[in-house]
Amino acid sequence: MKKFLGKVLRGKVVSVHAGKNADLSKQSQTSLRADIGGFEGDKHQGPTRKTWEGEWEPAGTIRRNERNWSGVSTEELNHITQRLELIEPLSPTTLGANLCFEGIPEFSLLPKGTRLVFPSGAVLLVEEYNPPCSDMGARIASKYSTRATEPMSDKTWLRPATGRRGVVGVIDVAGEIRAGDEVEVRVYEEPDIRLL
Repeated sequence: MKKFLGKVLRGKVVSVHAGKNADLSKQSQTSLRADIGGFEGDKHQGPTRKTWEGEWEPAGTIRRNERNWSGVSTEELNHITQRLELIEPLSPTTLGANLCFEGIPEFSLLPKGTRLVFPSGAVLLVEEYNPPCSDMGARIASKYSTRATEPMSDKTWLRPATGRRGVVGVIDVAGEIRAGDEVEVRVYEEPDIRLL
């Protein structure tokens, strides 16, 4: 990913989604209002969240919500679809993504601190890579048919999705984000600090 550090990339918002479904799926919208703390009407809106099993803190601990938004790319969804041999393309709504982009190489590898800037002035900040989990794999297996000879299980999608599941982050500047918007991606570059 170093080849993109410090560079400005340009992409496009293909679709936007929000929802509060228990299975984390979302509904397509024409636009989303990004406010400090998340997208209006979305399950991941709010300044805090509870930790889950496997995080540093015990499950259920209240912590800062670094997952106000999630994004994926069409290129990476296509890769996962092909690797799983799905009959229908994998949808960003199934994965619970708020935003689906195109034209941003290696989207899931954008480093923490990268800024996504939209025409309205809205700015999203990348916090971290969003790793695939077997719970999401079970939902995919229950919703999608495959051409593969082996049936899908909850773990089938883990390898194809590794490094391609997208990113999560926080909203740095409020504004409207619309399907069709151009997005400027200011890739974070670690400063070269030399101690004297």
